[in-house]
Amino acid sequence: VGDSSSGGISSVKEPLIKENHHSPEDYSVLAAIPSFLFPALGALLFGYEIGATSCAIISIKSPTLSGISWYNLSPVDVGIITSGSLYGALIGSIVAFSIADTIGRRKELILAAFLYLVGAIVTSLAPVFSVLIIGRLMYGVGIGLTMHAAPMYIAETSPSQIRGRMISLKEFSTVIGMVGGYGIGSLWVTVISGWRYMYATIIPVPVIMGIGMCWLPASPRWLLLRSLQGKGNVESLQQAAIRSLRRLRGSVVVDSAVEQVDEILAELSSVGEGKEATLGEIFQGKCLKALTIAGGLVLLQQITGQPSVLYYAPSILQTAGFSAATDATRISILLGLLKLVMTGAAVIVIDKLGRRPLLFGGVSGMVISLFLLGSYYIFYNTVPAVAVVALLLYVGCYQLSFGPIGWLMISEIFPLKLRGRGISIAVLVNFGTNALVTFAFSPLKELFGAGVLFFGFGVICVLSLFFIYFIVPETKGLTLEEIEAKCL
Repeated sequence: VGDSSSGGISSVKEPLIKENHHSPEDYSVLAAIPSFLFPALGALLFGYEIGATSCAIISIKSPTLSGISWYNLSPVDVGIITSGSLYGALIGSIVAFSIADTIGRRKELILAAFLYLVGAIVTSLAPVFSVLIIGRLMYGVGIGLTMHAAPMYIAETSPSQIRGRMISLKEFSTVIGMVGGYGIGSLWVTVISGWRYMYATIIPVPVIMGIGMCWLPASPRWLLLRSLQGKGNVESLQQAAIRSLRRLRGSVVVDSAVEQVDEILAELSSVGEGKEATLGEIFQGKCLKALTIAGGLVLLQQITGQPSVLYYAPSILQTAGFSAATDATRISILLGLLKLVMTGAAVIVIDKLGRRPLLFGGVSGMVISLFLLGSYYIFYNTVPAVAVVALLLYVGCYQLSFGPIGWLMISEIFPLKLRGRGISIAVLVNFGTNALVTFAFSPLKELFGAGVLFFGFGVICVLSLFFIYFIVPETKGLTLEEIEAKCL
């Protein structure tokens, strides 16, 4: 570096860019758990809906067990029931774009809990098909709001040392809900009107979620953003942020909370968060880069075959001889348990290994599994063990990589003032692509064959590795403000 006193070169060797990492944040584990737990219940409700609906369809279509007179549903009717919550989630994502930054993450999750509750009640009591669909749509709007607000709230309230683990545990909650939905659904599927009980069983959970979110404080970073942008009494908002931080970190930060809030405020000001964002900013500068990262990850989550491989899983296992030993619901439980174990593994190592190594390793495993699946359908269809190994490898590797890390990166990569709108676009891309891939799989399979499709998914996974290498940054251990300053 230059020596300003003499105009020459200094003999002291210093880096051109000095690292300015924060000291580890003090926190109490017991104080940090609730800010994850109650938002994660919303993710659990999302997963439960996936598992329970697969069993509910069997019950609703049964002439003897449905308990209704309109059980003779067409394939289109069944498709509407199955995808009703998905289209509701798309609506929820659009609603979140407009209201998220105004009402805050906490109130958005309270609204989601209310919609979950009303949707579950309406669905379980539905006297006719049209009311059932209304209930499914309402529940789906709750899903869209939850998948938008939960990762934001967890990211903005968790200590940086465990942020990755906390947000990944949200994905873990989704898988727990899915396994629970399959399990409870399989218990009620042989009971008259069992589908009603499947949806009614979960009703206490949104009540607990809503009460918990009412008890939790607002996100301190959201409060400080409102303060910087002059949306309310500045002093009151900053005092509320201090109280929030003390609640979220526990007694260990009682004395240092004011200093931490001042530090966050200074960093937010330094990266330009004090100015109110315009809609056009989301497609400019560092927010455009964040949108590219987040949108790319959620797009690749879906177009690398995740909905299709799971959709095709029962038939893959049936070709291996599992159909004689168990039914579709138990096969689904098996896959759900595998997803649970692998997501748990990701949770344990994500804040130690980092995001990029897990993405590289997991997606590489997905490439191998998809090429194996394609080979099975084209060359080795007399060796079903190939298909089973490939399927299990795919599910495991997805849950180590795109499954938890996609949502993690979405929640931490956007600048604060545009985080609400940016994540709503990413969630919209996620659910929209999911619906498109799920819809297109069957006709494309008929046109090209399953083998060609799985090879195609494998090629997309290879391209994903290039995206990860050149575009996706490592955010392990950085505060949200450091991510904005250093990675964008």
